[in-house]
Amino acid sequence: MARYTGPSCRQCRREGTKLFLKGTKCFTEKCPVERRPYAPGQHGQSTARRRKASEYAKQLREKQKIKRIYGLSERQFRNTFERVSSQPGITGHNLLATLESRLDNILYRMGFAPSRKSARQLVRHRHVEVGGRTVDVPSFIVDPGMEVRVRQGSREHQAVLGAMEQASRMSSLSWIAVDKDSFTGRMLERPTRPNIPIAAQEQLVVELYSK
Repeated sequence: MARYTGPSCRQCRREGTKLFLKGTKCFTEKCPVERRPYAPGQHGQSTARRRKASEYAKQLREKQKIKRIYGLSERQFRNTFERVSSQPGITGHNLLATLESRLDNILYRMGFAPSRKSARQLVRHRHVEVGGRTVDVPSFIVDPGMEVRVRQGSREHQAVLGAMEQASRMSSLSWIAVDKDSFTGRMLERPTRPNIPIAAQEQLVVELYSK
């Protein structure tokens, strides 16, 4: 399945909640989820009158929501799940921790990109270094202790500066340390579920893929 390239806000409206896919716009009154809090499409406003969703439908919607938050294709998401399913611990928590450890997400969490989509572009265009080496793979897994840095020649990039201004008004995460003056950040530890700020029921995804 190819990556979705349509309107980002349509995905938020379909899931019925903000997925924070559009950066700054998500925090303004222009957010379509605020203005049109119903599913997109011709019959979107009648969704609430439909019959109660089945357990399978709930599991599928939760999987779609998490996949869209992190901007993954179906194959990428499934491969990530299969990779963490053999790890010790709670599979759902391991899934989210691995998704949070992706370089594109780390860059977003550090406040150097306004959205994960923008972070992927920065990585692909070779604006980011990890451990002193340029990395252009958004799915690169950042391990605790690794330093992530915006390259010297990319620090005047408008997307980076705008994201840092927006991030200054948001709460920081305990498992990430950021030095805005040097445009660097470090992952202090692998994130645990209480420290991952997304509203998701990852256990439903585990149940879906376990059938």
